[in-house]
Amino acid sequence: MRAWAALTLLMALASSNLAHAQASTDAANAGKNRILLVLPFDNGTGQPNLEWIREAAPEILDARFASAGFAPMNRADRMYALDHLGLPQQFQPSRASALKLAQTLDVDSIIVGSYRMEATGIVAEARVLDVPHLRMSDVVMARGEMHDLVAIFDSLAWRLTRTMDPGFNVAQDTFLAAGASLRLDSFEQYIRGISEPDQQERERHLRQAVALSPNYSPAWMALGREDFSAQQYEEAAAAFAKVSPNDPDALEAGFYRGISLLYFGSYAQAQESFAGVARELPLAEVLNNEGVSVSRQDRDGTGLFVQAAAADPNDADYHFNLAVSLKHHGSEANALNELNQCLKLRPSDTEAQQLLAAWKTPSSANADDAAEPLERIVRTFDAGAFKQAALMMDQVEASRLAALSPHDRALKLTVRAKDYFNRGLLLESERLYQSAEASDGSLAEAHAGLAAVRERTGDSGAARKEANAALKLSPSLDAYLVLGRLDMAANHMDDANRDVGEALKIDPGSATAKELNREIEARTEKKQ
Repeated sequence: MRAWAALTLLMALASSNLAHAQASTDAANAGKNRILLVLPFDNGTGQPNLEWIREAAPEILDARFASAGFAPMNRADRMYALDHLGLPQQFQPSRASALKLAQTLDVDSIIVGSYRMEATGIVAEARVLDVPHLRMSDVVMARGEMHDLVAIFDSLAWRLTRTMDPGFNVAQDTFLAAGASLRLDSFEQYIRGISEPDQQERERHLRQAVALSPNYSPAWMALGREDFSAQQYEEAAAAFAKVSPNDPDALEAGFYRGISLLYFGSYAQAQESFAGVARELPLAEVLNNEGVSVSRQDRDGTGLFVQAAAADPNDADYHFNLAVSLKHHGSEANALNELNQCLKLRPSDTEAQQLLAAWKTPSSANADDAAEPLERIVRTFDAGAFKQAALMMDQVEASRLAALSPHDRALKLTVRAKDYFNRGLLLESERLYQSAEASDGSLAEAHAGLAAVRERTGDSGAARKEANAALKLSPSLDAYLVLGRLDMAANHMDDANRDVGEALKIDPGSATAKELNREIEARTEKKQ
């Protein structure tokens, strides 16, 4: 069902009229809802030991395209789609077959590519098939040494993004920074771990991946899935807990962590896990399982079961659970109504039939056994539904932004951009700061934010330029802090002292400014 939901979502997204994206020139929505399919790259090296790069290419490109605002199909969706069309997983399309695939899936663009060796380095090249215009792009290429493989594909992602959206202004350095912390050996083990046909081999590679990079969320997510499938629920819960809240799979990780915790009796922790997911996307299956977690602690989960049944009134299990909870807490008439609704939706539900008979004849010998069933756990995560709900939230937010004045829209975007920056998501942050600047170029916060991004990605010249642009518009704590750090790094201590002094005038209580001031003083004393 999950795969069908994902394919249905793809079809719906591609055919929907996203008027709000066209009505706004906001760069934050550049590429938004444009569905991309990145196929595994063709191995032109002639070396079987480099076959893993076939899957590495779409993994990196998908991540960068998502951060840039596109909607790439993930690997699971791609594998389902190829299987559904009767195509092998190693499918390498011609232009005609790629076009047929794109039209069948209603995607907007397909990326096809290859890689080959060049002396001691590697060359990656790709083309974009623009489906609506029936046009194949020129070859886009990136090259480098093998040890810089991630950076090569980050660079290729930036070039492809510019090909699909010529107005895209995020710097190449920001794309490169997105993968700078990823160890190549860990990444290789991860790719082998998600592509090996043998379960034990997959698990072995994934455990090596997380041992090499303990903070690598995609590997933890994949390992959690393997442990969950093997019914190793304690191990699965521990793996899912390692997935960063900034990871695109964080909500799915929280959901399956909650189920894993339920299975080995950690009900309070399970409730906490489901509640965390529900705060972001309160879908029926999440609310239901949170209710189960509450009821297993001998507390009243009725309110959550009510919400679940309201969110998806056509699911018999939600009415069954609500009936059990209502009965347990003394609301017998309402419990019977919900149980009847369950049987109306699923007449063949044997457990519900027996329970209804027991409730109607409480004096029967089996009444005590039948009257206290356990609420049902929803055991599957509908990734398509979660994507669709997230998309709807994005659409609502985009509509709200479009209705604001340019100045207010820019202010909202800078707040979101700073949140991304603080979470280490530089690509997303820069995209929104660029959008804020495009909406209102007189907003100092947007320039100061871009200065901080440029500083983080190592472009000190561009960082200084944006910081000075911010200060021409308005006094800015963040801009002075960027200049202070840059001047200190350049050993211009008088300028650094002046910068931090101006920052402290704006906010005398700033902990960041005080810490920078201490560093400058210590550096100055040491120099003397």
